Amino acid sequence: MSLVEQVVASFAGAKDPRLREIAESLVRHLHAFLADVRPTEGEWAAAVDFLTRTGRLSDEKRQEFVLLSDVLGASMAVIGLNHPADGVATESTVLGPFFVEDAPEYAMGDDISAGAPGTPCHLRGTVHSAAGAPLPGALLEIWQSDEDGRYDVQYPDLETMRGRARLHADAEGRYAFWTVHPEPYPIPADGPVGELLAAAGRGPMRPAHVHFKVSAPGHRTLITHVFPADSPHLDSDAVFGVQRSLIIDFPRHEPGPAPDGREVDTPFHTAEFDIVLAAE
Repeated sequence: MSLVEQVVASFAGAKDPRLREIAESLVRHLHAFLADVRPTEGEWAAAVDFLTRTGRLSDEKRQEFVLLSDVLGASMAVIGLNHPADGVATESTVLGPFFVEDAPEYAMGDDISAGAPGTPCHLRGTVHSAAGAPLPGALLEIWQSDEDGRYDVQYPDLETMRGRARLHADAEGRYAFWTVHPEPYPIPADGPVGELLAAAGRGPMRPAHVHFKVSAPGHRTLITHVFPADSPHLDSDAVFGVQRSLIIDFPRHEPGPAPDGREVDTPFHTAEFDIVLAAE
């Protein structure tokens, strides 16, 4: 019996059939990969060290393994398998490494930037089902970087969350909030994933975007972004997360009245993003 068959057979006693299926397939593909690339012992040790350092850098504020999954396209591959585009529901994309549970609660029309630097931006839209029915009370979890390309959790001395929120759609499925205009930024490149990108001659940039996680009873939770149409890097996203249907206009306005009637004394942007949730 070959080595690979011995290893596969060692999982025959797994009580969970799905675990057995995954483990056996993983072993076969891993051994096929090793036979294909024929790594030296030094190369294999370097690979183990790379994964070890990736794990050590992961904590409650930064998930380097999520970042590694993203830059290898694995995150988007899993999303494509589990959330295939149907032409009706809003398309899914990557969660990213900076989602935080229990973000602050905000009301309709509030400013979620909480002092984050950037040009004011008003974002609004509706949440409805694939059949077109509004989804009142739908929960929207929103997060983004500031104009310097940094998320709140990347500031070691920042005591309050900013640029992230939890808010609920109203009785007609509408939502609206103020924030700052999103800007392109590099993914964290000071760790093992950054080393991989540099060695491959790849850039770390992501196009500007705002993250959304949207849920409502009886519907599949959506994780997505919205991208300004004029953002650079739309065709070279380091994590392959751009979906063409998620690119929208963020027009710039001179000081004056905003969509919610507020008088804004600086230039500002607006955007409208309607969200469609698929049924469970």
